[in-house]
Amino acid sequence: MLSVELHAHSSLSYDGRDDVDLLLEQAAAVGLDALAITDHDEIDASLDAAAKAADYGLVGIPGMEVSSAAGHVLALGVRERVPAGLSFVETLDRIREQGGVAVVPHPFQKSRSGVMAKIGEEELTEADAIEVYNSRLLTGRGNRKARRFAERHGLPQTAGSDAHISEMVGQAVTLIDADEPTAEAVLDAILDGRTSVEGKRTPWHVSFRQAAGGAKRRVKNRLASFW
Repeated sequence: MLSVELHAHSSLSYDGRDDVDLLLEQAAAVGLDALAITDHDEIDASLDAAAKAADYGLVGIPGMEVSSAAGHVLALGVRERVPAGLSFVETLDRIREQGGVAVVPHPFQKSRSGVMAKIGEEELTEADAIEVYNSRLLTGRGNRKARRFAERHGLPQTAGSDAHISEMVGQAVTLIDADEPTAEAVLDAILDGRTSVEGKRTPWHVSFRQAAGGAKRRVKNRLASFW
């Protein structure tokens, strides 16, 4: 049984703070077996992490968080950037064309680009898996709705810390019954539903600090690109 972080952000994300090595160090320090860095609409840091992971005793899973026209989708196992702005279904298709797995994070939280604000339940069932525990959902209501939806439709379930600072990596993990400790085996197990989730909520003051820091970096990056 592998303990896997499937949702974390590096400084390459507009709202992330820390570099790849700090995230890998934290993952190893808290006893994780594998890590996926899933930056917003970027993949280079994730590829770097996947290449370095073995040096930290970890399995590296490449991926990204894609901003589809409907909302966010985790693309696990991809090695090329999936374009932002595509429809939900086309985003899933592009992920699968690369042999990746499409996981929908925080689907019921509209304020964080959850897809259920723009698509129906039938369309959501097209996903490969649903993130049913996101550590950064403050009330837990969105997590409960996601879990009930996944259970009702027989969809595989995952968890993620959605960490934007290294200290929060490992707050929520997916326990995966993989045949071997490889990225491919992890992805196969997710598709087969050989998963369970565990985690604890990110402290509210940390969530707000992450959000505030992300907003500052987003403004700074926009100003830099303007000038």
